[in-house]
Amino acid sequence: MKSRRSFLQQLGLGVIAPGLVGFREVQANGLNPALRGEEFWEQVREQFPLTKSRIYMNNGTFGPSPKVVLDALQDSFEQTNTSGEYGHIAPLRAQLADFVGIKESEISLTHNTTEGINIMVWGLPLKAGDEVLITYHEHAGNAIPWLNRAKLHGIVLKPFEPGKTREENLDLIKSLVTPKTKVIAIPHVTCTTGLVMPIQEIADFARSKGIYTAIDGAHGAGTFDLNLKELGVDFYASSYHKWVLGPNGTGFLYVREELLDQLQAFQVGAYSETGYDLHQVPLELNGYVNTAHRYDYGSQSLPMIKGVVAAINFHQEIGREKIESRIRDLNQQLYDGLAEMNNQVEIITPKEPESRICMVSFKPKNKDYEVAYREISQEGFRIRIVPEGGINAIRISTHIYNQKSEVDSLLNAVQKVLG
Repeated sequence: MKSRRSFLQQLGLGVIAPGLVGFREVQANGLNPALRGEEFWEQVREQFPLTKSRIYMNNGTFGPSPKVVLDALQDSFEQTNTSGEYGHIAPLRAQLADFVGIKESEISLTHNTTEGINIMVWGLPLKAGDEVLITYHEHAGNAIPWLNRAKLHGIVLKPFEPGKTREENLDLIKSLVTPKTKVIAIPHVTCTTGLVMPIQEIADFARSKGIYTAIDGAHGAGTFDLNLKELGVDFYASSYHKWVLGPNGTGFLYVREELLDQLQAFQVGAYSETGYDLHQVPLELNGYVNTAHRYDYGSQSLPMIKGVVAAINFHQEIGREKIESRIRDLNQQLYDGLAEMNNQVEIITPKEPESRICMVSFKPKNKDYEVAYREISQEGFRIRIVPEGGINAIRISTHIYNQKSEVDSLLNAVQKVLG
């Protein structure tokens, strides 16, 4: 442990005093806030063990963790397995909830966004004929659960093609609502084009009509300086392994406290209930705990949650507003650079700055998108194709470990490949 501690100090990372059940928090203390501009973001990049032999621009799929998260995981796993005490996550819930502006009682800890979406899909009180609004741009994690419930319970899905501006999308949602509409189940940010939906305005409208908002927030946490209370949604599922930069296999579901008893819990276990007795007749479950903890039953992995806490601390040390601003700056640089290649590419991400934040998708005009994707990748980039819904495009997603010079390199590669 002595050599490991020296290694941490060399990285500029500190270890603070013992915390929960003897487990130590690892915290990134090496960032110099006095640095400005690209010099500051260069030191942020040094906190990541990402290979420098390739430029990573696929954060929309997976967000590589900074060293401080990996150290927190290793430290907790070591101590858990050394002591035999696997610990409890309860004292950490408040910090996780505060990160997205909600109460501790309103957060359920899941393994990914899709798990949270499934809790929403199956728990909502819907019957055959009830309508649910979704988009044609859903990720499989939102589309398939809703399709499955439609298949089994006869609810009606109403997909629509999103518009290009906030105003257009709000008006579109309003025009699609009927007396049978019970849920608006759309992404905060589409995985296909990076379109940002005006969720706050949609949530306000939905509540005035008695309609639930069940949001796929896979790309919301860690990009925006997110406050779910201010956003006004009823339910919001997200993950920590994308833009929050936490460990894979971690996520959360927000359930507005007034709706706890309207979102039925079906998968339950230890810590979901208020009590039970197998000796009483008739056998029965007393009830559910009066929090969203009812949905994340049983044992949780303390090391994984410690990793999430380290990721949250990393965001807060940099500054969440500063992170959102950086993400938007890189996105604008990328968009502007691609827009100059209008003879070679068709940008399908909205031009309106308020309707995008972290991803830009485009279609090559003179080359098959899969061929172009492979050739750009061979230039030393990790990017993603978007075959979903027949969109057939290339998606670039950048985060705080990316440099402006890397965006320029990507644009040069696109220009080279598409000529």
